[in-house]
Amino acid sequence: MTKTRKVTDVNSRRAFLKSGAVAAAAGAASLAMPNVARAQDAVTFKFQSTWPAKDIFHEYAADFVARVNEMAGGRLKLELLAAGSVAKAFEVQDAVLAGTLDGGHGVCAYWYGKHKAYSLFGTPPAWGWRANQMVGWMKYGGGQELYDELVQQVLGLNLVGFLTGPMPTQPLGWFKKEVTSPDDLKGIKYRTVGLSADLFKEMGSAVTIMGGGEIVPAMDRGLLDAAEFNNPSSDKLLGFADVSKDYMVQSYHQAAECFEIIFNKAKYDALAPELQAVIKYSAEASSADMSWKAMDRYASDLEALKAAGVRVHRTPDSVLQAQLAAWDTVIAAQSAEPFFAKVVESQKTWVKRVVGTEFELEVEQNMAFDHFFKA
Repeated sequence: MTKTRKVTDVNSRRAFLKSGAVAAAAGAASLAMPNVARAQDAVTFKFQSTWPAKDIFHEYAADFVARVNEMAGGRLKLELLAAGSVAKAFEVQDAVLAGTLDGGHGVCAYWYGKHKAYSLFGTPPAWGWRANQMVGWMKYGGGQELYDELVQQVLGLNLVGFLTGPMPTQPLGWFKKEVTSPDDLKGIKYRTVGLSADLFKEMGSAVTIMGGGEIVPAMDRGLLDAAEFNNPSSDKLLGFADVSKDYMVQSYHQAAECFEIIFNKAKYDALAPELQAVIKYSAEASSADMSWKAMDRYASDLEALKAAGVRVHRTPDSVLQAQLAAWDTVIAAQSAEPFFAKVVESQKTWVKRVVGTEFELEVEQNMAFDHFFKA
């Protein structure tokens, strides 16, 4: 009986060791297989910006793409294209919806023809906030939820979007001569976008809406008398100084703006959750980096414009006051539409609380700056 038990024990141990070896081999295979599966499941998205290849905005798009591609570890690759590669700047959203493109980098103001509230996420009223406070509203003030409601419910678009990259106050733009009063804006052929178009129409300008790469050629041919785009780096690279030497800085037409990164929702939803997270957090990371890069590049390029003979003028207070009065009219008119009014109230609630707190807590900059640097 003891002998039988010993034989049985040996056989059991052998069976256990054999099954353990099989399990170990299976475990090793399971550890290796995900890498094979990941390589097989790698996805490439065509991702086009709405910017010319030489514009710093396209560089910002490239910075976002680089982060996604690096963190995705080969499982997702965004193939970056410049404006016009597949679709013109103002056609990118439709191309993403159609699946011709998988994603895009632009601004909400480009789509305000579909709904005026779109521009509240791109060219909102000058509530007294800065661009980073606008991005803060998107993240913590209910802005993202309102954006999603507009895109997916009000308009029923098959899109997912992330608002990112705070843009500092934009210059009034490039003119044939210095603007000294609101009357200088009346009757001129002027380029802008979004709600800013309504603002300048209210101020008496003849507004033309066009993509960034078309502006300087239009000014050169006399199709425009004046134009704004965005910042000293973009304006320098796009060649504005070749067609104008009077650069008006500071304005309330686009005192705060940010970029919009969009993806075809069906294709985005098909991604693994960790790849969706890579996109989301890459947008946040590139947003912070863009704000720092802008500090450096805009300062350097403004000095370069001055060295090239550009005359930089501060927009007079009379024009700024006229812009605010025009905003009153535009906001009142557009707020007749319920969703527009809903977004406006959300923004005002955020600004009153957040900007008010900043004024209360932050020390005034000019006094200290003038103390150390003003001759």
